[in-house]
Amino acid sequence: QVQLVESGGGLVQAGGSLRLSCAASGRTFTNYAMGWFRQAPGKEREFVASINWIPSTKYYADSVKGRFTISRDNAKNTLYLQMNSLKPEDTAVYYCAAKDRRFTPPGQSPNDYDYWGQGTQVTVSS
Repeated sequence: QVQLVESGGGLVQAGGSLRLSCAASGRTFTNYAMGWFRQAPGKEREFVASINWIPSTKYYADSVKGRFTISRDNAKNTLYLQMNSLKPEDTAVYYCAAKDRRFTPPGQSPNDYDYWGQGTQVTVSS
């Protein structure tokens, strides 16, 4: 059974940093694209960043480009999201996601992903 478990969320002041982790189990995700999404209260889940099975291929939402960095450690079967220069508008529940088919590129829609974590809350105070 595939499980994705996020950690690393919390409360931080504007301008601060957090690093989110997503530990995968039940499958080795080396050859699968993965991504991060977020959902603020009253809003739809939105794309944040994704990474191909080739770790050098990464994609970012315009709103986080230059501030967030997605990475993966295939040996640990873990996905990361380093978030710097955080803003109050980054406040949301952050979700890790993974695709179910190998060697397919990541997408920017939640419908492109098959497995989801339970989410971790990130709150940025002004």
